[in-house]
Amino acid sequence: MSSSCAVLPSARTELFNPVHESRFIAPTRPFQCNRSKCVMSRRGFAFRGVAASGLSVVGSSLTTQPVEGIERLPFKPEGYNFWTWRGHKIHYVVQGEGPPVVLIHGFGASAFHWRYNIPELAKKYKVYAIDLLGFGWSEKALIEYDAMVWRDQVVDFMKEIVKEPTVLVGNSLGGFTALVAAAGLPEQVIGVALLNSAGQFGNPNSEAEKSEEETALQRFILKPLKEIFQRVILGFLFWQAKQPARVESVLKSVYKNTSNVDDYLVESITMPAADPNAGDVYYRLMTRFMTNQTKYTLDNVLSKMSCPLLLVWGDLDPWVGPAKANRIKEFYPNTTLVNLQAGHCPHDEVPELVNRALLDWLSTSTCEAEASLQTI
Repeated sequence: MSSSCAVLPSARTELFNPVHESRFIAPTRPFQCNRSKCVMSRRGFAFRGVAASGLSVVGSSLTTQPVEGIERLPFKPEGYNFWTWRGHKIHYVVQGEGPPVVLIHGFGASAFHWRYNIPELAKKYKVYAIDLLGFGWSEKALIEYDAMVWRDQVVDFMKEIVKEPTVLVGNSLGGFTALVAAAGLPEQVIGVALLNSAGQFGNPNSEAEKSEEETALQRFILKPLKEIFQRVILGFLFWQAKQPARVESVLKSVYKNTSNVDDYLVESITMPAADPNAGDVYYRLMTRFMTNQTKYTLDNVLSKMSCPLLLVWGDLDPWVGPAKANRIKEFYPNTTLVNLQAGHCPHDEVPELVNRALLDWLSTSTCEAEASLQTI
């Protein structure tokens, strides 16, 4: 398994139905909905040094005890299921029967970060948890990473593997990925749930940057020197970030209740760093993806959405506080907001509360999408 707390940004949204403040109540029926429309765009994260970027897990002695009274997804060093996408091996977990729900992890994490959510949700739904390319058990591809790469991956996963109207649920980076994927396949996405999502609102006061032609000095001397410097610095940061003590320290800074920061979690983040391409993927993510987010903004994406949106927000998150959730809700009226006393990864810190919030919303809001489809 793995932890998704490593990156964060800000976000926004746009119109449609009324806003609800939600208090979760155990759901009574699963959704049978069909499709709705969503679209989006995005921007920004800020690396906070946790967990080496996209890595893969190999073996483990994960024997720590699960949270009392909550079923935990068994850890499998070899992974669960694999799908080939554009020539790359993609890992995913699938459990349960019923309407599909796809879970998308955050930066530095994997499908195993949903360890306490998959078994509970699978009692009523067919639950998929996918590892994004470059992370977890998925291949550490040496490509130019961009938010649209993960959007295309999730869109194709829904088309080729899920093949039914789907609800997307994402934490941090996975939240923004869920939004852009919903925008890329509006006829199949009937709802989106965000847990302390990454992404930033655009700055209307900023002037568009003018592109200038590179001079010979910039192209042949300054740019190569900059890349060499970046590789040295980021190489050291990568080495530091994958140390167990560092991982545990960062996790405890974003888990307000640190009881779930256990060996299972820490090892699932440190083991992937052994992948031969892990360091290179980290460098590509930090120099190309993280520094090139201004063209992807939450307002751009949310303004094109029409499906129900759920925000499950850890208000004690030191990186993405409740102000962001409030702004999204103001921007996009068809939003249900659930505030929790938790940090950046509420689904792993207070899984029982997040499971209740998701199940309640799935049993009600998503059925509105089904009703509207049946009238067409």
